[in-house]
Amino acid sequence: MPEGPPGPPGETPRHQPSLHEHLSCVAAPATWLSPPGAQLTGGADGLYVSDRRVLSRLLVTLDGAEPEPREAVLRGADSARFTATRGTLTVERLRTVRHDGGTERITVRNDGASPVTARLAITAAADFAPISAVKAGDPPPLETVLRGGVVAGPGGYEVRLDGPVDVELTLAPGEHVTTTLAVRATPPPGPGFRPAPPDGPPPWARAPLTVRSADDRIGALVTQGIADLGALLLADEGDLYCGAGSPWYLTLFGRDALWTARLALPLGHELAAGTLRALARHQGAGHDPVTEEEPGKIPHELRPAHAPGSLPPVYYGSVDATALFVITLAEAWRWGMPATEVRALLPAAEKALGWLRSFGEFVSYRGSADRLANQGWKDSVDGVQHEDGTLAASPIALAEVQAYAYQAATLGADLLDVYGTGGDGHRRWAEGLAARFRERFWLDDGYPAIAIDGMGRPVDGLASNAGHLLGTGLLTPEEEDRVADRLMELHSGWGLRTLTDRAAGYDPVSYHLGSVWPHDTVIAMLGLSRSGHTEHAATLARGLIAAGAAFGYRLPELFGGQDAGGVPVPYPAACRPQAWSAAVSPALVTVLLGLDPDVPAGRTTVAPLPGFGEMRITGVRVGEAPSAFTIDLP
Repeated sequence: MPEGPPGPPGETPRHQPSLHEHLSCVAAPATWLSPPGAQLTGGADGLYVSDRRVLSRLLVTLDGAEPEPREAVLRGADSARFTATRGTLTVERLRTVRHDGGTERITVRNDGASPVTARLAITAAADFAPISAVKAGDPPPLETVLRGGVVAGPGGYEVRLDGPVDVELTLAPGEHVTTTLAVRATPPPGPGFRPAPPDGPPPWARAPLTVRSADDRIGALVTQGIADLGALLLADEGDLYCGAGSPWYLTLFGRDALWTARLALPLGHELAAGTLRALARHQGAGHDPVTEEEPGKIPHELRPAHAPGSLPPVYYGSVDATALFVITLAEAWRWGMPATEVRALLPAAEKALGWLRSFGEFVSYRGSADRLANQGWKDSVDGVQHEDGTLAASPIALAEVQAYAYQAATLGADLLDVYGTGGDGHRRWAEGLAARFRERFWLDDGYPAIAIDGMGRPVDGLASNAGHLLGTGLLTPEEEDRVADRLMELHSGWGLRTLTDRAAGYDPVSYHLGSVWPHDTVIAMLGLSRSGHTEHAATLARGLIAAGAAFGYRLPELFGGQDAGGVPVPYPAACRPQAWSAAVSPALVTVLLGLDPDVPAGRTTVAPLPGFGEMRITGVRVGEAPSAFTIDLP
């Protein structure tokens, strides 16, 4: 079994536990990881609240024996139902997670023809293990048995169990008895950043985005992804953002949150606006070599001060989040974010543009390799390497980061033309960047290098990074044609491999060297659609839809890059749900509709993708009002 990622975000785990068979119920900052048999016995099993495991053991027995599991079904994003039997008794367990804990409703039913007497016993315990220790595969702490009332854990955590744990049953034929357990956790108070639950339902809940199609898989994928986005919502001073993923990353990650907000714009501008305000609140103001803070820089991740880990609680080691901040603001404006909210964020955007323009030839890493060696989205230790397997030397200038920087400068210039002092200076800088990119990045094989490494050498090998260049404006139409065709060489049938199978380092079940990341594929789909390569976009869309069905419509963080056939191979330690994988669902709607809004200009372009038959799509938010579309293209 492969180990977990060698990087993002943190140190190499020793034996990262597998998650792919677990049912994950999420109501951030809480998550409940359950094996198919429902019994919590070890590994990653447990109920976690604010990065602590507050329920590590939960066993249900009848007369001292465990019922035999029969069925496990996820219900939406926050609940799961488990069914087991012992003799003529059926045990149904409905497990629901809440922001501060969870409940389990246990129903025992006599399906036999004779009365039955049995003893229902429930064993519950908490080990208060930090989520980082579980992820690293550390030995679990000693457990404290929960018998009712409040139990204090290390660091000021408290957990309360309510409900009976020992019940004598006498059931006539067809009769049932139900009992409910409730677990509530209270994290310790403390200074600094703290992921908080949202105050209410998701802003898109009033008119949810739905798809009805002859292909039922599309609607199921969209519904599950949007439910998962709602379950991952967190707040900073009331501003909404999505935690990066369950169970490891239920906090604010700049890159993940911004991409999620961009991909989810068909749900409305509110998530983007909240994410931007939350990140602007923590934008770099000074220079700190420990946290890698720089003026104007957008943070990589924020965690509570008490959360253990190898990185500082507020860490700025991301080379791309700052450009993505400006792009997200500009795109949210085009989708209908109110002018007053846009204006309020312009100072942060101008500081971000200033940070981008502080670089010389290219935007590149400028931090310590002792923390995150790679600072783009492929941030594992070995995530950027030459085709012969040699690791790229720092500082690295990634191809997609130059595209983000170009797009940020040009879209930021548009914003400044309307609300600021004008953007011509940023456009000239972007033109210079594009010229330097054209001179240094293009390889003789006819596609752009993954990066320019610290020795000034192009990092060769075809990789999915190239898909992020499409539709940004960095490439000419002719260059986009070449990239689009070469990109499809990476298609596994389920989605784009992160690295060509011709590279020495290719491994289809690695973290970044040949696996498929759904968000990476949908970003390429959006770029292909914008650049006119709709047939390629449709091919990738069909692959992701098929992969979604294979994963029960909850796309994981990543999965294996093997050629399509049978079912896609799970990556055992992948987060599921992961925010930007969940955001594939609304982004898929953007691609299917060919949707290109420009609310400030008073126009919205729709160019539906052919080949998906009749569809009825409702609840698409462009501006303030939801819109509906009916498509019927052969």
